[in-house]
Amino acid sequence: MERLLHYVWQHRIYAYGSLHTTGGKPVEVISTGLHNNDAGPDFIDAKLKIGDELWAGNIEIHMSSSDWKRHRHDSDMAYDNVVLHVVDRDDCEVFTSKGRKVEQVVLHVPSYVEEHYNELYRASSDMPCYRHAVELPAVTIGNWMDRLATERLEDKTRRIVDLAERLDGDWENALFVTLARSFGFGINSEAFEEWGMHIPLMAAGKHRDDIFQIESLFLGQAGLLDEAVLPSVYRDEALHEGYFKKLQTEYAFLANKFSLQPMNGARWRFLRMRPQNFPHIRLAQLAHLYVSRQVSVSSITGAETLDDARRLFVTAVTPYWQTHYVFGSTTTVSSKNLREASVDSLLINAVVPMLYAYGIHRCHMEYCDRA
Repeated sequence: MERLLHYVWQHRIYAYGSLHTTGGKPVEVISTGLHNNDAGPDFIDAKLKIGDELWAGNIEIHMSSSDWKRHRHDSDMAYDNVVLHVVDRDDCEVFTSKGRKVEQVVLHVPSYVEEHYNELYRASSDMPCYRHAVELPAVTIGNWMDRLATERLEDKTRRIVDLAERLDGDWENALFVTLARSFGFGINSEAFEEWGMHIPLMAAGKHRDDIFQIESLFLGQAGLLDEAVLPSVYRDEALHEGYFKKLQTEYAFLANKFSLQPMNGARWRFLRMRPQNFPHIRLAQLAHLYVSRQVSVSSITGAETLDDARRLFVTAVTPYWQTHYVFGSTTTVSSKNLREASVDSLLINAVVPMLYAYGIHRCHMEYCDRA
């Protein structure tokens, strides 16, 4: 039955203007968010207007309000960013681990959805044209795919141009945030973008020659040096090893020096993820790239060939991460270099659109053509 509520929420099957919180505040859904099939809230990065306030965050859906506590969300930091609890039955108030009261909406499943759910779900999961696509000429499909690729490049370009404007024309910072987002490789893209916006590059630049300080800054701003987010099964070993504590101490010094505030470490997702994609490893790789000064706007514009661009992403990690994927869990030695497929993904999602966007910004069509 809860799956039906997911369907109703995702497809907005309710009368316009009918949503109100249990306290009577009107709710306007600007974006339902992205359906999350991994650990954490059911819909992520939603946008709502509750009363007169604009909210951005996550949505959790249950049959009853009391399921929130039954599933222990009230003590799980991964649910601290939930801005709305959608339920079929309101039987109690709910709170985050920090004590914030979460607004709730009662949403019922229409009878016709309940009766025809399997048919509706199957139809929504298929492409509307999938039965006819196989009948089209190969040249038509090829042209369509080319157009889709162009549209994606244009979308990514607009995103980068908008980001550069928000960062007061700082294209190096825009590159850093864009690259960070791409290091999320889908499942953690939003969290990595948030992290990138949390890194003060002017401050980081003062310590760019010290990999240990940069690693502590990167992991600290990610909220991963908070003992509360250490997996309980590895916590004792992580604290015993000493490296975690050293990073903590260094980050505390840098945070005090530059008045830093970390992001919520519970934002990171690990479920159904390969260990090489764990945030700790990606952040360690980013720390190496940052200290090595390999990737910059000038190095991207100076890359004449695909191989030139690939060489920008030759990475290494510090000795600790050669035997760890997370704090406290020792593994066999592994170099943790970026794999070729990962490098190509970074080129497609960060380098190419950055080169194209920068070419437009500088009215330098050679960059656009090369992209």
